[in-house]
Amino acid sequence: MQPILDPRDGDFEDDASSTHQRSLLSLAGSLFAEISLPKLLAVWVVLLLIPALLLGAAPLVATAWAVAVWDKTADMFTDIWPALLLPPLAAIGWFGGRRTLRLAESSFWSLNALAVQPIYVIFREGLRHLAESLLPSGMRPSRRSAVRALSAAVSGIALFLLGCGAVALLWPATRWVGSIAGLTSVHLMVPVLLANSLTLIAAYCAVATLVWGVGDALMAQPRDLAGFAPAAPGDRVWRVAHLSDIHVVGERFGFRIESGRAGPRGNDRFRQTLARLDAIHAGQPLDVVLITGDLTDAGRSAEWAEFFIALEAYPALAERVVALPGNHDVNVVDRSSPARMELQMSPTKRLRQLRTISALERLQGGRVRVVGGGFLTEALAPHAAGMAAFADSGSPRRLSRALAEVWDAVYPMVLPPATPDGLGIIILNSNAETHFSFTNALGVVSSAQAKRIRVAAGLYPQACWIVALHHHLIEYPQKANALSMRIGTALVNGSLMIRQLQRLAGRAVIMHGHRHTDWIGQCGRLLIVSAPSPVMAPAAAGTPYFYIHSLAIGPDAQLKLRQPERVEVTP
Repeated sequence: MQPILDPRDGDFEDDASSTHQRSLLSLAGSLFAEISLPKLLAVWVVLLLIPALLLGAAPLVATAWAVAVWDKTADMFTDIWPALLLPPLAAIGWFGGRRTLRLAESSFWSLNALAVQPIYVIFREGLRHLAESLLPSGMRPSRRSAVRALSAAVSGIALFLLGCGAVALLWPATRWVGSIAGLTSVHLMVPVLLANSLTLIAAYCAVATLVWGVGDALMAQPRDLAGFAPAAPGDRVWRVAHLSDIHVVGERFGFRIESGRAGPRGNDRFRQTLARLDAIHAGQPLDVVLITGDLTDAGRSAEWAEFFIALEAYPALAERVVALPGNHDVNVVDRSSPARMELQMSPTKRLRQLRTISALERLQGGRVRVVGGGFLTEALAPHAAGMAAFADSGSPRRLSRALAEVWDAVYPMVLPPATPDGLGIIILNSNAETHFSFTNALGVVSSAQAKRIRVAAGLYPQACWIVALHHHLIEYPQKANALSMRIGTALVNGSLMIRQLQRLAGRAVIMHGHRHTDWIGQCGRLLIVSAPSPVMAPAAAGTPYFYIHSLAIGPDAQLKLRQPERVEVTP
């Protein structure tokens, strides 16, 4: 008997957070209606107010200590007690000052990631989107590149002028020389500290955005790949199956956050993808199965369990899988409500990270290395008991300082080349530290990871590399459907990473997912491959597919991209 409401087909509740079924305006309305004001206040205090106060206090603390030391030094020849007090005072200032400077530095970069870089990205991409919407869609690639470059330059100059204006307005309220007595008047100092902080941020924003804008304008702009490399004698070839955004759900008839009922239910498409890969591997072996993030739909335990159950049926593929975290694996606070927010000290964000790192250790722990250390399994072994205890109890008391730092310490992971002049993989975590479902898709590559990329590449100077991450480093040279796609999913320091990776040009290909978009192009000589999702495509978009790429290294030690093999996932 046919039911009136078939539960397998879902209903409007399955579309609660779907950007395919609901507009962003509708989602934003739900967000503001349901948002927790006490949590919002707490998040603003922890992530913005406290870093701003620490940053504003740094020059006052430093000058107050310097004045105190100078006064004691001036008196030391007339009184023995100041002379005796000077060494311990200097020691306290040295160690306390270093800690204050570290706090100020971390606060500065926290504010930079939360405010300064996103402001520049929003301004730049908004200007580009407006310019491209006014120009004909069929304009020449060279003209599109010129528009991109000009938009970046105008953004940098405009924000530089705005920053200079803000500094001029705030300067009368600032104070840069402090005293010990003055620092004790908390109620009087708070406005000064905020003025100092805003002035420093405005000055930095003015200079940094000008540098970024000029840098983005002068860099090689992205363009579609003109052609694939032909087969040549002496080439060594690696076959890489590139999957991304498979969004495994934990229920047999579960729908995904983004697509809702517009997308597939359950995990049949993922199992079909694995079956196709296994058949291909049996005929012509694969070297790597690369999954560039969003392995799960919300990072839940049930979803990871379903992922491994599906993969266990294909052991030959499992031993070739190399994966990395996506925003859906670690940043989604609540599947059904984008208004949900978690505090920075909440254990659930750390729990999602530990689930992910545990899953990655199970997949590749004995094959990938941590920069400056051993294999991933070895790096996590000292923390295994603590991870298990924390996952069991969720108690912050179980979360040691070392355990809290494990997540950042293991990236980038490196799958070393089999030979010094072979092909290796550098595996990045590009997820921003967000605590809000509505901003879960933002990304950033930390400066620490960027330094370790240079270290890893330096260990194998003759090798070629796949640099794998989840987020796209740069907007594709094509018109975006909506401004929200260019801003809400951005890697905020993507252009900077492109410039830093240019040192690997000719020896590297960047592979990513995140946007579910099929695009192959380059910036200068740096190859870029964006993967479609073999799972997420709605039925109206046609048969979902993925690619098997052939990466070749010729006698000249240059990395070449051959014509990829398109593999359709037939429903």
